[in-house]
Amino acid sequence: GYAGACPFASLRLLPRRYNQSLLLARGLSRITGCPVTPDMLVRRRNTVSQGHLSRRARERNVRSAFKVRVDRKPTLRGKTVILIDAVLTTGATVEACTRALRAGGAAEVHVLTLARVVCPQAG
Repeated sequence: GYAGACPFASLRLLPRRYNQSLLLARGLSRITGCPVTPDMLVRRRNTVSQGHLSRRARERNVRSAFKVRVDRKPTLRGKTVILIDAVLTTGATVEACTRALRAGGAAEVHVLTLARVVCPQAG
């Protein structure tokens, strides 16, 4: 079975007014029948907005920032997760979320993204 998770915490919904990843996950769920669990991950600590950060700064910013909710671990154990990120920039957030999902018991994590930002000068 599959368990879906979205990397955005509810705090990020306030300025955006919607969660693109959750919209994608729900659409995919309707097609595949795979469940969506948008609250699988929670933030351990607040992080700063990453729009202005370099690749390395983004990695430091989100390192160990996410964890699996304790009450979701039994649902996650041994499952394959499809992690949806609407826009992938450096991959720092996806990597941090993947590490948290694996530490929380996921057997595999696959990433699905709608768009990839390419910035050759970003370092």
